[in-house]
Amino acid sequence: MTDITSKQISARPAVRWWLYFIAALVFAMVIVGGATRLTDSGLSITEWKPLLGAIPPLGQADWLAAFEKYKTIPEYEHINKGMSLAQFQFIYWWEWSHRFLGRFIGLAFAVPMIFFWATGRLEAKLKPRVFVLFILGGLQGGLGWYMVKSGLVDRVDVSQYRLAAHLTLATVIYAAILWVVYGIGHLKRRPLNATYGLLATSICLLILGQIALGGFVAGLDAGQGYNTWPLMDGAFIPDGLGIMNPWWKNLFENAMTVQFNHRMVAYILLVLIMIHAGRQMAGECKAGSSAMVLMLFGFAQVGLGVATLLAHVPISLGLAHQAGALLLLTAAIWHLHDVCVCGD
Repeated sequence: MTDITSKQISARPAVRWWLYFIAALVFAMVIVGGATRLTDSGLSITEWKPLLGAIPPLGQADWLAAFEKYKTIPEYEHINKGMSLAQFQFIYWWEWSHRFLGRFIGLAFAVPMIFFWATGRLEAKLKPRVFVLFILGGLQGGLGWYMVKSGLVDRVDVSQYRLAAHLTLATVIYAAILWVVYGIGHLKRRPLNATYGLLATSICLLILGQIALGGFVAGLDAGQGYNTWPLMDGAFIPDGLGIMNPWWKNLFENAMTVQFNHRMVAYILLVLIMIHAGRQMAGECKAGSSAMVLMLFGFAQVGLGVATLLAHVPISLGLAHQAGALLLLTAAIWHLHDVCVCGD
């Protein structure tokens, strides 16, 4: 095992706060991305310029040139034709802010990483982990443009497949950052025990899956229909869930089925969290407190989801629901870490 120097031990608080800051930025990035989707702003910038794209239009001529480029895509022709320059600027600033925040996160991650690494303040076990996080961040930027490209030629919006992938990767990066932070200072995590570990891990994975499903809901605007609860189109299991052929297309392209699956996974997830929290609090494991927090966030998130649906997905509730998903995942990762260091 590589020895840990006193300098690296002393640097642990700084490394933790750096990664917590990055996690907070990724959290904000997901919320701004949600606002970009809810305001239909994602296609307002039709080019990808990693460096020069950080500079917004600086004058009337620049704004008119950007507007003319937007007028060439199907979304303008079929959805926003006749919009004013001021209306275009509104959606442009949302997308620009989203991309600018992504660039800022890249710098905020890379510069401290190089400093900690070059000065010997980064522990050996952390080096491959932060490097992988850096690579994932770069891939996320490329995936974001790949998503935008899907809506520039033959569609009036982006592909729900690419949107869900973009959201899911952002969430995976966020979860990975938290997991790395929670492990700083712990020489070794104990093996997951059969009683608690499998269910705690399953809850984390199911939350990630539910967020991915939320990406499909957003990509298909599936929350704009079937705005009743607990029934959906007059029934708990509505007709029309499998009308597409082949059958698997319903899981990703049928708005009714996508929303139904999102509802069902929410119910399953909440039940699993309740069962797990009950077992944790009845046992002697110190993870009982984090399990209770996880359960409270689970109930809050389901409540937010129902309120968002009944209100036809206003921006405020839509963003609150998205933030709630990340907070629920945060609680689940924290709880899983508690379970890992708890033992039998």
